[in-house]
Amino acid sequence: MLQRQSYANVADNSGAKKVQIIGIPYAPRKYATLGDVVTVT
Repeated sequence: MLQRQSYANVADNSGAKKVQIIGIPYAPRKYATLGDVVTVT
């Protein structure tokens, strides 16, 4: 599970190395689970 304000490593070809999770759209939960769309910076 991923929480807001946590950092994650990127596993795609976008060029980003690390991202910070800033939001979970359409979900009032505190944690994101597998398959959830998250907003990152």
